[in-house]
Amino acid sequence: TSITSAKIQVNGVHLHYQQAGEGSHAVLLLPGMLGSGQTDFGPQLKSMNKQRFTIVAWDPRGYGKSIPPSRDFPPDFFERDAKDAVDLMQALKFKKFSLLGWSDGGITALIAAAKYPNLIHKLVVWGANASVTQEDVRIYNGIRDVSKWSEKVRKPLEELYGHNYFAKTCEAWVDGISRFAETSDGNICQQLLPDIKCPTFIIHGEKDPLVPQAHAEYIHKHIKGSR
Repeated sequence: TSITSAKIQVNGVHLHYQQAGEGSHAVLLLPGMLGSGQTDFGPQLKSMNKQRFTIVAWDPRGYGKSIPPSRDFPPDFFERDAKDAVDLMQALKFKKFSLLGWSDGGITALIAAAKYPNLIHKLVVWGANASVTQEDVRIYNGIRDVSKWSEKVRKPLEELYGHNYFAKTCEAWVDGISRFAETSDGNICQQLLPDIKCPTFIIHGEKDPLVPQAHAEYIHKHIKGSR
């Protein structure tokens, strides 16, 4: 039941990850915006079947304990995270693995599954979107000021980052993801969805306050055979 915690150099940065279990099916857990393996996947690290799975939860660059570098949001930040995630698993010597991605981690997982089809076994995403609408931008701006967040959500992230880094990075995220809405169709990775060949399961929270359900339906419609 032990969870190991370590760092490994990937693409010029030191990425932090946690690992548990010794099963033959390797699974990478991809956290959401501002998240880390520990804050987003504590229950999975603790309770997923350790005989069946080898579970890896990572902190994308600039998040969690993968600092330095500080987090930034260039136009290709999702592609960069996808490459980092896949290269991390290869550095850990996993030949093939499944992806469980939530929120931004779901978007990263969609891109990784499309771009590295031979490496990805299965895919589960929840709270993910393949494009950004003007309505989405309005919703994102509603969470720009972290002092207005509920204490339950805010506190663990404030403890992880300190208030200033947390507040500044959230604002940078809102600006970074809103930039996608400036293109004609708000595209993040719509064109990649037909390239996803692995079995895919899409989950969506009925009360998700940040990602309208139409996004989940779009992803389902454009990934052949997804459920």
